[in-house]
Amino acid sequence: MHRFSDWFALDAVARQHWHAASRERARAIDARLNAFLQIEPSSTVRTGPLRSLPYAVKDMLRTADHRPTGGLADGSGVAITGSSTIAAKLDQAGADLVGFTGMTELASEPSGLNDAHGRVKNPWNTNYISGGSSSGSAAAVASGAVAVAVGSDTGGSLRIPAFCCGVTAWKPTYGLVSTVGAMPLAPTLDTIGLLARGAAELLPAARAMSPLPRTAPIRRLALLRDAFEECAPAIRQGAADFSYLLSGRGCSLGHVDALPAIEAIDNVTLTILFAESARAHRHHINDESIEPTLRRRLAKGLEISDATLAENVARRAALIDAFESQVMAGLDAVIAPVMAITTPTADLCDPKSDRFSGKILYALSRFTRFVNLLGYPSIAVPTGFDPQGMPVGIQIIGRRNTDFALLELTQDMQSHSDWHGRVPAAVVDLYAARELSG
Repeated sequence: MHRFSDWFALDAVARQHWHAASRERARAIDARLNAFLQIEPSSTVRTGPLRSLPYAVKDMLRTADHRPTGGLADGSGVAITGSSTIAAKLDQAGADLVGFTGMTELASEPSGLNDAHGRVKNPWNTNYISGGSSSGSAAAVASGAVAVAVGSDTGGSLRIPAFCCGVTAWKPTYGLVSTVGAMPLAPTLDTIGLLARGAAELLPAARAMSPLPRTAPIRRLALLRDAFEECAPAIRQGAADFSYLLSGRGCSLGHVDALPAIEAIDNVTLTILFAESARAHRHHINDESIEPTLRRRLAKGLEISDATLAENVARRAALIDAFESQVMAGLDAVIAPVMAITTPTADLCDPKSDRFSGKILYALSRFTRFVNLLGYPSIAVPTGFDPQGMPVGIQIIGRRNTDFALLELTQDMQSHSDWHGRVPAAVVDLYAARELSG
């Protein structure tokens, strides 16, 4: 099976070749996957710690030269405060902005569906979902159009597409990365993070975006036993394979039950998510160009009173304390599912399809939403493939501000595995043999 090389493992000649071909390759991949909304003009070779690292930005961040659509056909009504400094920081570190990637409407849908621009297709099999809402960013990274992509995560919008597309995602500690200049969804939960094939690219890019506090290495972990019991066999096997790898890297691994704590957190998370997103985007409720299910969800969120919203936000601290004592006690991190189900086909997640399943759509974010309320950092990593040849993965969740330690642990694990570097079947023909390792 072909695989990509880590960007920072390439020599100067190979990096220069990729830089020269990046726009042409992005266009070829976009024609197949619908991953980009805008591809930027070519730039000169850059110096700095990121060494012309090709990257993309989810089309919900405003820069000095770009006004995003937020996934809508006409983004002129998307309310954004200020301009994002994230792209500027990456540019200053020597990265190369290749383009802006597609997303779901108002970052509100977990499968990758978008009525305005069409869905982003999965580079492993175009009949399957790419995950949302950072769907274009994940597909662009998985297909090799870029090495790193910026995305957002309010309830799983980085980690779900990372699972579906077989790449690595960093959802940072809440508040660690500035959300200024980004379209809001639910400010109590919103984070801006990164997708890449592996932590070898994520770690340098993350450090360019924000200072990462140094903490003790992560050595004591536990699998969320009852959560994995509800997962598909391929996901359980991926967790077992990752655990075996961890045990050989000096980590201790136990088991803990967490479903009661997760469910208590989830009820509060959904209330906040629906209420705050409705308030952020209430002016779109009567916009008939927007997908009807999304408009109904926004209208339902407005039925939640300000008092109820405030009560649920106020419960956050107690829920964090309970999770710390019930689940995290004596641990540095826990290993959880990203999804309990394997990646579904697109028709199962499309309300216009006769095969649509609301249960499947809900299941996509069941094990990601609670992390946003906790404010914890999480790294989603690929750990294998299901019987259909689609990627599966897990997430490693640490305490607040342990982002650097999580990324270092992930980089170490990935230096002894190759799940994260494999080239997706639907795009492998776009690469010459000399560009890939066997």
